[in-house]
Amino acid sequence: MIYTETVMKRSLAVLLAVFSAAAPAAMAESPTLIELFASQNCRACPKAHVTLKEVDEARDDVLILTWSVDYWDYLGGKDPMAMGESKERQRAYVDRFKLRGPYTPQTVYNGVEQCPGNKPGKVDAAISKARKEAPEGVRLVRKGDGVELTGKAKGLTDIWYVDYLDGEDNTTDMVHPVTQVTALGPWLGGRTVITLPACHSHCAVIIQEAGFGPVLATMPLDPAPGH
Repeated sequence: MIYTETVMKRSLAVLLAVFSAAAPAAMAESPTLIELFASQNCRACPKAHVTLKEVDEARDDVLILTWSVDYWDYLGGKDPMAMGESKERQRAYVDRFKLRGPYTPQTVYNGVEQCPGNKPGKVDAAISKARKEAPEGVRLVRKGDGVELTGKAKGLTDIWYVDYLDGEDNTTDMVHPVTQVTALGPWLGGRTVITLPACHSHCAVIIQEAGFGPVLATMPLDPAPGH
């Protein structure tokens, strides 16, 4: 009897240890997506870059992406990082948040909150609110050369693949400036394996309700070989 109880206790301890080791990976939360809309011709944007750089260095639960827009080009010349997709994305957020118009430096948090990116207090409050409202049940898991997506969707959902600069590749003062964005198709829930295009520097997969709604999951990917 004593021997049996000892064996059972040891077996239970082993199971608990295995479960504890596996739990963080299984329950890892998706980082909060922070999107900054900025321009090299925006006077308030340098402060936003500094603010978000501090956030990026202090936290490991966020993914910051900087989208450069071109509507201020007439103030000081063409912004070489600006993309039409950045302006399109911001316009959708303007409608979603019922704003009078686009502005820089605007930050958007998981598609559910927005504020000026050059005000640290508002940025911190927006991150906290977005994390409290973060949806559950949608998961991204790396599977070989692809990503497995599982969970439930309320309706039509978009899968976005974003290329951005980081490390030695990033010679700007921006945090993770976006260089390319690709729509990988719609998702209606369930299990699917996403085939990933080539990653030119650093990349991320974003699962977002159609119409640039709430972000359901985000996964930064390993950098391309040689980076």
